[in-house]
Amino acid sequence: MMINKKPLILVSNDDGYQSRGICALVDMLKPLADVLVCAPDGPRSGYSCAFSAVEYLRLTRRDNMGEGVEVWSCTGTPVDSVKLAIDQLCTDRMPDLVIGGINHGDNSTVNNHYSGTMGVAMEGCMKYIPSIAFSSCFYNEDANLEPLRPYVQDIVRKVLAEGLPKGICLNVNFPASEQFDGVRICRMTFGRWINEVVKEHHPRGYDYYWMVGEYHNDEPDAEDSDQWALHHNFVAITPTKMDVTAYEYMEKLKKQLTIDN
Repeated sequence: MMINKKPLILVSNDDGYQSRGICALVDMLKPLADVLVCAPDGPRSGYSCAFSAVEYLRLTRRDNMGEGVEVWSCTGTPVDSVKLAIDQLCTDRMPDLVIGGINHGDNSTVNNHYSGTMGVAMEGCMKYIPSIAFSSCFYNEDANLEPLRPYVQDIVRKVLAEGLPKGICLNVNFPASEQFDGVRICRMTFGRWINEVVKEHHPRGYDYYWMVGEYHNDEPDAEDSDQWALHHNFVAITPTKMDVTAYEYMEKLKKQLTIDN
């Protein structure tokens, strides 16, 4: 009987199984673990934790990315990819780690809630598997991601060795730079998207809309926040909780909603 000596890492993303970000990530992970890739067959940015409730899904085996790497594509969302991989491809061996990325674009601050890359990590987290999302603030898909290698490998080694608390995953964002000034453990910045809709009129007589927008940082001087870290050339690591309960508000809410008989 063969004993698996290396850990198994399940990798997905929201840019598609052929994206440069996921290929770069797999290359970084190969020395550390066996790698199973199951990712959408095309871009799925902004899908967050969405899954396919009314459409059937297909898995397609793809060319491997080297020894110790198995690659599949999925017709669904990033979360669909994780669900299918765990249910259909990991019947004999569960992943030791789930990783989303490397995303082409910033997933700090409120982008966390929209991100399909974070959807991958959250899905792993909901299955009690240590999970990480890696994103680069370079939106250019041709950007050089090699400077991320030592940071990605260091974080992965530590999580494989020590695990993560139940219900917590890591959101890791890299500045748009090829050299970093260090790492900051940060909270999520309070910010919002503004001017999000552009209205156009079609020659055939109807209106249509583009979702665009500009990000507005509501606390640019908050040095403990992920946006501050990124703007000052630090790698930002934000521990993110699956449990979204506002515990600090519960007692006050109980008093507010108590109805005297």
